[in-house]
Amino acid sequence: MLTVDDVLEQVGEFGWFQKQAFLILCLFSAAFAPIYVGIVFLAFTPDHRCRSPGVAELSRRCGWSLAEELNYTVPGPGPQGQCLRYAVDWNQSALGCLDPLAGLAANGSPLPLGPCDQGWVYDTPGSSIVTEFNLVCDDSWKVDLFQSCVNLGFFLGSLGVGYIADRFGRKVCLFTSTLISAVVGVLTAVAPDYTSLLLFRLLQGLVSKGNWTAGYTLITEFVGLGYRRTVAILFQLAFTVGLVLLSGLAYVLPHWRWLQLAVSLPVFLLVFCYWFVPESPRWLLSQKRNTQAIKIMDHIAQKNGKLPPADLKMLSLEEDVAEKLSPSFVDLFRTPNLRKYTFILMYLWFTSSVVYQGLIMHVGATGGNLYLDFLYSALVEFPASFIILVTIDRFGRRYPLAMSNLAAGLACFIMVFIPHDLSWLNIAVACVGRMGITIVFQMVCLVNAELFPTFIRNLGMMVCSSLCDLGGVLTPFLVFRLMEVWQGSPLILFAALGLVAGGMTLLLPETKGITLPETIEDAENLQRKAKPKENKIYLQVQTSELNAQAPERDASQGTSWQK
Repeated sequence: MLTVDDVLEQVGEFGWFQKQAFLILCLFSAAFAPIYVGIVFLAFTPDHRCRSPGVAELSRRCGWSLAEELNYTVPGPGPQGQCLRYAVDWNQSALGCLDPLAGLAANGSPLPLGPCDQGWVYDTPGSSIVTEFNLVCDDSWKVDLFQSCVNLGFFLGSLGVGYIADRFGRKVCLFTSTLISAVVGVLTAVAPDYTSLLLFRLLQGLVSKGNWTAGYTLITEFVGLGYRRTVAILFQLAFTVGLVLLSGLAYVLPHWRWLQLAVSLPVFLLVFCYWFVPESPRWLLSQKRNTQAIKIMDHIAQKNGKLPPADLKMLSLEEDVAEKLSPSFVDLFRTPNLRKYTFILMYLWFTSSVVYQGLIMHVGATGGNLYLDFLYSALVEFPASFIILVTIDRFGRRYPLAMSNLAAGLACFIMVFIPHDLSWLNIAVACVGRMGITIVFQMVCLVNAELFPTFIRNLGMMVCSSLCDLGGVLTPFLVFRLMEVWQGSPLILFAALGLVAGGMTLLLPETKGITLPETIEDAENLQRKAKPKENKIYLQVQTSELNAQAPERDASQGTSWQK
């Protein structure tokens, strides 16, 4: 029985066709970066103070510098000076230029303070949704809600878009969601008010993560078994390229509406790639559309300069006995070890999301140079991917994953004690934490796929990784509300999450060189270290949205590797 993997071994597992498809699909991965962490530039909060009518005129008349104006007219530093103002008529002529408020306080009593009912003055040459919609002081929580909406969209959309990818095809899902994401991105840039902004943000979240996952699925189904892991990691690395480009765009375009347009309009060009990326032949076979799958495999052979096998017309999916079992949510908790795997992986997904997004937001809110700090922390994701490629087969999964969690947690703990004026040291340690949590983010996907038996592997991935999106919903509130209490509070939380995650990772079994479990009994026995068959490494790369086709792929991989 001829399978897709058998054909790829003959016509090229990563030939010219796969390289072209990989480069095109990496564009979709890079385009996802501004949606995921764009809040750093779209919703930055600059220094601000209450707008007081008459202050600007008095400052000009007296020739005050900005420092003198703030000293004379602002109640003080911090929240008091940002959210309250002196209840004084600054237009009265009796006010002098030297300590103008000295004669207004009766018997030395403090002057009355009032709210910023005239709006705010922002010390920034650009703009953000914060400055345009005055999302400060009592309304500062609305910034958190802005980011939480996109993560809520990720959470809700993962199931729907995953179903579309399995029901109507990866290609249809990829390009339909891309078009919707581009349209909603442009609508976000022209949103007239905060409410419509939230609606568009939620809609973009509903389709954008599924869009990224559809591209991930396509490229991992196009390449042969020997390249699947490497291609999956490099596809995620394209997301890092998007982060680097985002920092440059944000520097050139400091106004949030223009920046939003700049990251949304090019996405329309990706729709034209529809004619250069075919449907997944594996999905076509699963839908009994063998003729189309054979044509695509023949096209791949031609592109790679190879002759297709003579029995190409016999192409089909291998029979998977496990798919006859009906997966159930209860199966994830049916046995002691499966319960342990499920709870630990749920925690690891939650932690990776909170610490990853939290570090980005915290650095953006406390760093000295918003653009450079973001760039430096994004660049460390490149060596993170290299470390994974080098260590995963030498040292396994468990110890690198545990050490990366511990490194991220320890880095966050050290940042608590770094003085604010040593910003370079703060950024350097934050970069170490960012590298550690990036490794965790990429590796937990691999480990998740290797611990569950075939018939519930996709369900296990979907359920556990949903905690990632839930963490994303909570992170903005955790970061910005805790910073109001104390600037180091979020870092203590991140440190605790990371250090506990590192310890919990050691409770998982090592899966290096062990064949993927096919049954619950196999998964239960993973704790006993098995001997690798024929000294080969068995690996599966999946995400939560690689839905109905996962069982077929897993069976075909296990069979072909044992040949």
